[in-house]
Amino acid sequence: MTFDQMLESVRYEGAYPTRERAAEAVHQVLAALGRRLTGDERADLARCLPVEAALTLTAQIPDTRTLTGWGFVKDLAARTGATPATTRWDTGAVLAVVSRLAGPDLLARILRQLPDGYALLFGQAELRQRQPAA
Repeated sequence: MTFDQMLESVRYEGAYPTRERAAEAVHQVLAALGRRLTGDERADLARCLPVEAALTLTAQIPDTRTLTGWGFVKDLAARTGATPATTRWDTGAVLAVVSRLAGPDLLARILRQLPDGYALLFGQAELRQRQPAA
C-alpha cells in the first residue's frame, strides 16, 4: 500500500472531509504508537507501513511510562489539544488500517507487548485480561 492509499483508507474509516485531516490523524496516532512500541514488533510494523508512515512511527523515542489503551488516548489528546472523544475516533480510524497492514500474526504480537485496552483501539475484541505475573 502506498502512503496515498493509506490516507484514503484512513479518510474512509474516519469519514474525514479531506486528505489533510486524514494525514494529520495518521501522523499523530503513529507518533503516539511509536512512543509505545519497542523491539521487533516496532521494526516489523515499520516494514509493513508505507515509508512516510514508518518514518513517523520510528522517529519517536519509546517512552518508559506504561499507559493503558485509555491512557494512550488521554495522553494523545493532551499532546494535540483535541478532545478525548475526537482522539479516540482518530485512533480507531488509523489503527484499523494499521491492523490490516500488519496482519493478524504481527497484530497479536503487538497486542501482547502493549498493556490492556489496546485491542479495542485496533478494532479487536479484548477477550480476556492479562493475569499478573506470579
